Amino acid sequence: MGEALFGFGDFQDYEDFRRNFRLNPPENFNFGFDCVDALAGSDPDKVCLIWDSDDGGGRSYTFAEMKRRSDAAARYFRSLNIGKGDRVMLILKRRIHFWFAVLGLIKIGAVAIPATHMLIADDIVYRNKSASVNAIVADDDERLIEAIEAAQAESASVRHLIRIGLNGVDFRTRYHWEGFDEGIGAHMDGEPLARVTENADPMLLYFTSGTTGYPKMVLHNHTYPLAHIVTAKYWHNLHPNSIHFTLADTGWGKAVWGKLFGQWLCKAAVFVYDHEKLVVQRLLRMLEKHRVTSFCAPPTVYKVLLTADFSNYDLSALEYATSAGEPLNDAVYHEFKKRTGIRIYESYGQTETVPIVLTPPYIEPKPGSLGKANPMYDLVFVGMDGREFSGPGQGEMCIRMAPGVPGLFMGYYRNTDMTNYAWRGGAYHTGDLAEVDEDGYIWFIGRADDIIKSAGYRIGPFEVESVIQQHGSVLECAVTGVPDPMRGQAVKASIILRGEYAPTDALKKEIRAFVRANAAAYKVPRVIEFVDELPKTISGKVRRGEMRRADEAGED
Repeated sequence: MGEALFGFGDFQDYEDFRRNFRLNPPENFNFGFDCVDALAGSDPDKVCLIWDSDDGGGRSYTFAEMKRRSDAAARYFRSLNIGKGDRVMLILKRRIHFWFAVLGLIKIGAVAIPATHMLIADDIVYRNKSASVNAIVADDDERLIEAIEAAQAESASVRHLIRIGLNGVDFRTRYHWEGFDEGIGAHMDGEPLARVTENADPMLLYFTSGTTGYPKMVLHNHTYPLAHIVTAKYWHNLHPNSIHFTLADTGWGKAVWGKLFGQWLCKAAVFVYDHEKLVVQRLLRMLEKHRVTSFCAPPTVYKVLLTADFSNYDLSALEYATSAGEPLNDAVYHEFKKRTGIRIYESYGQTETVPIVLTPPYIEPKPGSLGKANPMYDLVFVGMDGREFSGPGQGEMCIRMAPGVPGLFMGYYRNTDMTNYAWRGGAYHTGDLAEVDEDGYIWFIGRADDIIKSAGYRIGPFEVESVIQQHGSVLECAVTGVPDPMRGQAVKASIILRGEYAPTDALKKEIRAFVRANAAAYKVPRVIEFVDELPKTISGKVRRGEMRRADEAGED
């Protein structure tokens, strides 16, 4: 493990990092065997995962324990005739069983499909049919079990229903369920597992919920974990004594960014907080209790954290903080730094990639900036005129590399047309627009489809939202373009207010004045609407396309 095998080390500065970082995937790399089992052999007592929950049922696991339990999971899956290429959906929240299951599937060459417990029956039917899911491993949640069973009548490919927490027969259910705990318990001993995978074999499939249309199926191969060394070492800044905590459900892509691959390649421990509802005081108590050294969460979580009194908690173990998912505003960055002495380092990537842009420890963060390009990728920008440039300027972020580069997806499963469109002109097109400044820092503008074209200006919704969200009355907001006879489009802000504020015309004027004082005049929203909720995907992304269509149709 380490620099000699995988080709990563420390660098003097960003230029050194950019010029000299190389990733050298070994032949037939399998994360289960070549990371987990390798460390179980060389450092068996090293703690790799610390799990805790609100009911106080926490414990830790060593690499040796993780190897033994993942081997048992692999044997159990094989006993069900699940093998190489079979697709298994994992709906396991933050339960410890996720790690046993996903590693077991990786070892036998099956394709793991992590999914959120928020799915309803129709979502599960779509996923089962689209990916020809062969088995489902689920949390023992009554609503979830009912949704899976409701989908089962239309899911001919699903041969096995497996759930945790099941002992014996559950007569509440209509279908036969296997008990996952019983299954792995019966296979703790057995023949050593044989290696059956190659680097190019599919390993992981995510349904990515875009803001329009049905979710796409993003397929990754066995080199994908290796590319997350950038995530863990050069963004989270981890070392073997780190305890890293990424706040994410295992159903989302962010979980393997922060709860599995890169962290264990760095020999760091992962902390998992198993909770149903996020309560700030409990979250801070977990950071204190487990002496977490590295924390990663979206900007909204940092904003909520800052509502608590940090003096009630000992956060002295915290060394590093990172954020992604949306731009971080200056106020949150500076207040967190004031209270903890720690800067927040941002990043940007997609389900299709590892970090495309990141703020490594070699550069000073600029609040709101994504950072600089990941040296693994030849990141280029394509302007409106089709001209390709590296900066400064505004354009779509593209990766000029062929498919097969570690960290980049294999393609959209069973959708050749969509894959070819994304990989057109010898580059992967992200569909996201950004601006490169004079120092090489990259600033997110928005999805290409979401850009507002008003009176000759091109306005990214995020840049307006980041200003509006700094107003004390605003809980959430989404900015879109609405038809305007003079300008083509006008900027509209749909705003959810904090509970203590009333939706008045005076407040609209105040918010406009606030934006005018903190942004260019052309970004000031001409239309402000106070709403009770915003249309979102199941992953929490605002459906701006749906909002635009409603406005174009003249709907309320």
